[in-house]
Amino acid sequence: MKLNCDLAEGAGCEAAVMPYLDQANIACGAHAGDTELMRSTVALARDHGVSIGAHPGYPDREQFGRVSLSASPDQIQAWVTEQVEYLAALGPVDYVKPHGALYHDMLQQPAVLEAIRHAIEALPLMGPAPFAGGLDWSEAFADRRYQADGTLMPRNAAGAVLNEAETLAQVRQLIADGTVTAAGGDTLTLTATTLCVHGDNPAGVQSIRIIREMLDAG
Repeated sequence: MKLNCDLAEGAGCEAAVMPYLDQANIACGAHAGDTELMRSTVALARDHGVSIGAHPGYPDREQFGRVSLSASPDQIQAWVTEQVEYLAALGPVDYVKPHGALYHDMLQQPAVLEAIRHAIEALPLMGPAPFAGGLDWSEAFADRRYQADGTLMPRNAAGAVLNEAETLAQVRQLIADGTVTAAGGDTLTLTATTLCVHGDNPAGVQSIRIIREMLDAG
């Protein structure tokens, strides 16, 4: 299983996590980030041999791209195209992982998924297990609590973001048997090819080296 992290969003964790990653999801200046931060993150990724992914989101910095915007498929396609091209001007882009509300909307709205597909053309698309049918990279989350239906608990709910001990326990369970324990105690099976740690979660960043060692040990 690969290890990925959402970066260039202003959390300042890039240098700390990059040596342990396989994939860097780099914000493209819409929900967060700017040209200089993108450029430095791309350079850091290339120095460490880390695959570069575009992390486009709704252009809403005030809400950090975590609130759905009312937009036509054509507008969404244009937003994603612009953001991916913005990052590609700084270095080769290997795949795309939408951010925040856009990530969740593509699961619930086929027209949004189609718009993203048109925007990224042949680039691989990362999406969440267990809903990653038709996507190229199926992703599990190290540091977020799952609900029984496979969705993530809303960030504003108590316990939605895991602490360090909870994060390591969830990773250990994923590696051991491909499951997580959802809120309420149900066991949820996740078939994932990559594991995400959020760069704005200090507990995830703090445990990144241990997570890397756990993945390498299999």
